[in-house]
Amino acid sequence: MSSGPGRRVAVRVPATSANLGPGFDTLGLALSVYDELIVEQLDGERLEIDVEGEGTADVPRDASHLVVRAMAHTYASVGRPLPGLRLTAHNVIPHGRGMGSSGAAVVAGILAAKGLLEGEVAFSDIDLLRLATEMEGHPDNVAPGLFGGLTIAWMDAEGPQHKQLIVHRGVSPLVFVPSFTMSTAVARSLQPLQVPREDAVFNVSRSALLIAAMTQSPELLMAATEDKLHQNYRAQAMPETDRLVRALRAEGYAAVVSGAGPSVLVLADGPGQRLAAASVVDTPWQALMLAVDVKGGTVKNAEGSA
Repeated sequence: MSSGPGRRVAVRVPATSANLGPGFDTLGLALSVYDELIVEQLDGERLEIDVEGEGTADVPRDASHLVVRAMAHTYASVGRPLPGLRLTAHNVIPHGRGMGSSGAAVVAGILAAKGLLEGEVAFSDIDLLRLATEMEGHPDNVAPGLFGGLTIAWMDAEGPQHKQLIVHRGVSPLVFVPSFTMSTAVARSLQPLQVPREDAVFNVSRSALLIAAMTQSPELLMAATEDKLHQNYRAQAMPETDRLVRALRAEGYAAVVSGAGPSVLVLADGPGQRLAAASVVDTPWQALMLAVDVKGGTVKNAEGSA
C-alpha cells in the first residue's frame, strides 16, 4: 500500500516489567498484556484521537499525547514533518502501575511512524531502540517492548544496545496490580546517588544469577531476585507494595517490585507455584497470570498485509 493519506497501520505493544529485582535499569521482561492502536494518515495537519480502556479519562487528545509525540520524534529524525493523523487506541496496560505503559506508548508511536513510512524510510532495530530511549530516558522498558522476551539493555559510546534472551518455559509470571498508582519520578527521587560497595557487589552477583535462573534454572529465582540497590529505598513511598513483596518472599515466592511500582511481579518456577502464590493474596490486588511475550511490538498494514 502506498504512503500518503488513507494509509492505515495496526500496532500492538506488550506490557513490560523492568528491573526484575537486582537488574536495576538493565533487565526487562515483556508480558502478555497489550495496547493496540490503529493509526491512519490524514490530509493536512488534522489530528483526531480516540481512546478507550485504560487512561480514557486522563490521556490528552492533542499533540501532547505520548504516542503522537513519539511519532513526531520519529518523523523529525528523518527530516519529515508529521502528517495529519487519526489515532484510535485501545489501552489495556495499567497506567502508573510499573508495567511500562509510558514505554509502550513510546514504542507504539515509533512503530506507527515506521509503518506509515515503510517503503520510503527504513529503520533498523538499533534505530528503533535509539529513538525509544531518547524519548523514555533509559532502555530497560522500551527494549523488551520493542523486541520481546527477556532483554539486557545497556549504553555504550554508540548509544543504547540490547540483547534478547529466551526465557525458560518453566518461568511463570504473575503480576499483582493495585488500585493505586506510583510516579516513576517520585520513586527515582528516593534513591541515593551512592550505595555501599558491598551492596553493589551483592547486586552484581544476583543479576548474573538471575540471567541463569530466567534462561536455564528457574529453581534459583528466589535467590536470584534479591536486591539491595533500589527497592528498600522506595519502600517508604509505597508501603503496601513493600508489605506484599515481603509477605510473598516469606512464603517462598520470588516477588519483586515491578518497574517503579506499585505493582508486584512474582517470577514463579512453574504454573503450580504461580497458582499457589495467587491464592494467598486478596483484594485490593488484582492477580494477572501472564505469559512472557516473545514477539515484542508489531506493526502491520491495518488491512492485514505484512
